[in-house]
Amino acid sequence: MEWTITEVPSGNPSAVAVVREYLDEVASRYYRRPATPAEVDAVLAEEPAEDLVPPRGAFLLARCDEETVGCAGVRVVGPGCTELTKVYVRPAHRGHGGGRRLVGAAEAVASTRLGSVLMRLDTRHDLVEARALYAATGYAEVEPFNDDRYAEHWFAKRLG
Repeated sequence: MEWTITEVPSGNPSAVAVVREYLDEVASRYYRRPATPAEVDAVLAEEPAEDLVPPRGAFLLARCDEETVGCAGVRVVGPGCTELTKVYVRPAHRGHGGGRRLVGAAEAVASTRLGSVLMRLDTRHDLVEARALYAATGYAEVEPFNDDRYAEHWFAKRLG
């Protein structure tokens, strides 16, 4: 398996497709049933990827053997601080280090291009795999830094 991670515009067709897959999975888990296309559209409207673009953000696309298999986004949220978002690896490609690669690539963009010294993120309690990934890549749970209705755990990591 050959993994590549590249920065692409968030409107790239492959990016749009994988973000919809990500939102479908997290919405389905939240509702404890398959999400409808309308529900995915509603979540997409609440969490647009349009701000994941230079100069204040980035959208990363992961490919394995030329197939799009995941994504991650990073955005500036304050001086020296970025937020990690939309970290996703397709189920068939999990367990092969793709999540760690995406997190590492997002941290590299955040620290080198966006000037970040702190990366933070929030996630839900039911996203157990995500919480395990963040802990394994050096993120520590911190006090809440937002009031997002879907956030139940907050993490941060010093970069550099």
